Amino acid sequence: MAHAFFGGVHPNDMKAATNEKAIQQLPPPAEVVIPMSMHFGAPCTPIVKVGDHVKVGQKIGEFRGLGAPIHASISGTVKAVEPRPYSMGGSMMAVVIENDFQEELSEEVVAPADPDALTVEEMVEIVKNAGIVGMGGATFPTHVKISGGIGKVDTVLINGAECEPYLTDDHRMMLERPEEIIGGATYLARMFGVDNVIIGVEDNKQNGIDMLNKVIAAKHAPVRVQPLHCRYPQGGEKQLCQAITGKQVPPGGLPSNIGCAVFNINTTSAIFRAITKGMPMISRTMTVAGSGVVEPKNLEVPIGTPISHVFDACGGLKEGTYKLIMGGPMMGMAQYTADVPVGKGTGAMLAFCDKEEQTVEHPQCIRCGKCVAVCPVHLEPLFMYQYAEKGMVDELNEANIMDCMECGACAYACPARMHLTQMFKTGKQLVKDKAAADKAAAEARKAAEEAKAAEKEAVTK
Repeated sequence: MAHAFFGGVHPNDMKAATNEKAIQQLPPPAEVVIPMSMHFGAPCTPIVKVGDHVKVGQKIGEFRGLGAPIHASISGTVKAVEPRPYSMGGSMMAVVIENDFQEELSEEVVAPADPDALTVEEMVEIVKNAGIVGMGGATFPTHVKISGGIGKVDTVLINGAECEPYLTDDHRMMLERPEEIIGGATYLARMFGVDNVIIGVEDNKQNGIDMLNKVIAAKHAPVRVQPLHCRYPQGGEKQLCQAITGKQVPPGGLPSNIGCAVFNINTTSAIFRAITKGMPMISRTMTVAGSGVVEPKNLEVPIGTPISHVFDACGGLKEGTYKLIMGGPMMGMAQYTADVPVGKGTGAMLAFCDKEEQTVEHPQCIRCGKCVAVCPVHLEPLFMYQYAEKGMVDELNEANIMDCMECGACAYACPARMHLTQMFKTGKQLVKDKAAADKAAAEARKAAEEAKAAEKEAVTK
């Protein structure tokens, strides 16, 4: 039974341009730029050098600590290992590969003899070596989520809500590759030792729901589909947990606190390909849409493909295009250049033109309270905005700003067009900077005290 989560909004889904367009395979470009950070955690260290010949699926970046390895998405010659423009701003160390168009598969890509005979530990190791991360945008390493949840998680959820406007690649995956989704979900059930996995899908994708149910019945898979009412941000993992299980994730907590683990549709499909074919994460599906795109499409794109090449495959950009957004319009990040590459978490690339810009240069809050009514995590955006604007870090902490998921529901509902989400990003950074400064000051005090004690001991002797 579907439950309701608090707050939320109902934006126009804007999916008509691509929801009936099949996923097209984008031919690999002449050159890919593969950044060494496409996951939550420290960047990978490049393990190839200029002049090396690499093959499809070959590991080119190794991680330490929290992270996931990175693989070549094409075969060819390493042209450069240097910082390049990065989707999160600034630059990031990247491996640039010149395509030889041979599509030579690496010897490292080996399919298990019998995937169904693998142990849980072997499956988790395969997921780790494949470099799979959360493809819904968070990019948290999947092997860490699985290994950390075994024995603690009793409910595994697959996020097929796809509630962001414009995005349709998850919907197309349900229609075109349901066997991969159900297969991946079945492996997740085995790894977590649960009786069944629940796929949450908004009910505006009824044909996707029907296709998944058809495959589940044919394979007698330990999976069921839960239709959900359309409401943004249904795809937020905390909201998805509440909508399906009725349980609420506590403030500052994670789905694992209520026995849940959440995986994206594309992540689940990648798990299936890794376990059955040994294929690491070297491509992903994405939606390219918006009023600035000549021919919106759903594409499967090699990791590292420049966004400019992706737009070219969609007929280019219209005159007057003023904004590029990587991700959805609610939670995506504006890009300052089309030279950034497609990463593991790039679910969409949107371009906007005409008169869609509705911002106000100096907005004034009218105290209507609509932002409070729509916040899905019970925060008070109008106060958080004031605290962030005035740099009141202690008050920001008391307002639980770090629980803000930056979903943009408050900004969408605000009649005064306050720059709420952007200010919360700033406020979060203020909190992080203050915490880092406090930690450094505490360590400095401790070092000074230890030095003073050592000096006193030396004088005594």
